[in-house]
Amino acid sequence: MAKKSRKQQPGGTPATVALTAAGTEFTVHAYDHDPASPSYGDEAAQALGVSPDRVFKTLVADVDGELVVAVVPVAGSLDLKALASAVGGKRAAMADPAAAERTTGYVRGGISPLGQRKRLRTVLDESAGSHSTVCVSAGRRGLEVELSPADLAALTGASLAPIGRG
Repeated sequence: MAKKSRKQQPGGTPATVALTAAGTEFTVHAYDHDPASPSYGDEAAQALGVSPDRVFKTLVADVDGELVVAVVPVAGSLDLKALASAVGGKRAAMADPAAAERTTGYVRGGISPLGQRKRLRTVLDESAGSHSTVCVSAGRRGLEVELSPADLAALTGASLAPIGRG
């Protein structure tokens, strides 16, 4: 992985700006997004030639009235009950897409766990720890960032828990 300089890159997203500001090693991967693609995450994995268990999707859920970010492999799905348990809640449901976009500052399909408008509590699926690097959205459709799971957890303040299934 190439280490990016601390200088802001023109056209960077809030996610890449946050990574650069933190001095974190990361690699940006761009691909041509197909608006007809049924799954943003599967599309990213295929376009990058990366196993779907190394590409993680960022989902926003409502846990007992609080928005929470869940980061899980695109190869599976989010276990809402496990997410609620991981944050000490009772009930979780997927957040309203408009609320997720408004709160994070990103559009659906491009929500990054990094550089969000309002920092939300974040839970990263524990399977991330089995990879040297993972890919997450860099803040827009067709743009992924690759970094170590430890850096991802540190920069988002994420806790690790078994929240993915499948």
